[in-house]
Amino acid sequence: MGNFKAYLEETIPEKDSLRIVKKEAENYYKEHSPAECFSMGLELYQSNNFQIQEVGVFLLGYAACENNAALSFMKETVSQHDSWKVQEILAMAFDNYCKIIGYETALPVIEEWLGSGQANVRRAVTEGLRIWTSRPFFRDNPQIAIKLLSACKDDESEYVRKSAGNALRDISKKYPEMIFSELDSWDLSSKEVKQVYKLASKFLESR
Repeated sequence: MGNFKAYLEETIPEKDSLRIVKKEAENYYKEHSPAECFSMGLELYQSNNFQIQEVGVFLLGYAACENNAALSFMKETVSQHDSWKVQEILAMAFDNYCKIIGYETALPVIEEWLGSGQANVRRAVTEGLRIWTSRPFFRDNPQIAIKLLSACKDDESEYVRKSAGNALRDISKKYPEMIFSELDSWDLSSKEVKQVYKLASKFLESR
């Protein structure tokens, strides 16, 4: 097991390289079982090298399709990491999990994460699934994506609100009428909602 970690220590450059991190994680996933991905993901996450940690997070996302402990570790532990780069990987890993099991099947978990008390967990969903309506299921059900994202309009975290607003803006390119209808129903009396409204309506205002 340690051979892969040693290999990464020799292979991954000091300079940040998301392309290499994603490639190494995907290659390992293709050749190993979810159980092996889980064990290796946990080991790599203990590394002092944040890029090796990132490979570990990706592996946990792959493992989560068959291992609830992997999903829980992502939600409870990885979300506490103080690196924004690792949080970006958490979002991508969550999307991989949803993709593997199917976005419709993942809906209960998507809703659970969006209801988390941890901002990084909520943002992993809003950011990880962008562009939401390019994902299977949400492509055919844009109203569900809009509903889930709109529920974040008064989120206590600006970090989450910006992600949700930008995700709604993405959707407005293809479904302007649906986004306009949703935004038209909002109460804009709070600065938090106004912030999301401004982001989400950016392309609508230029129409």
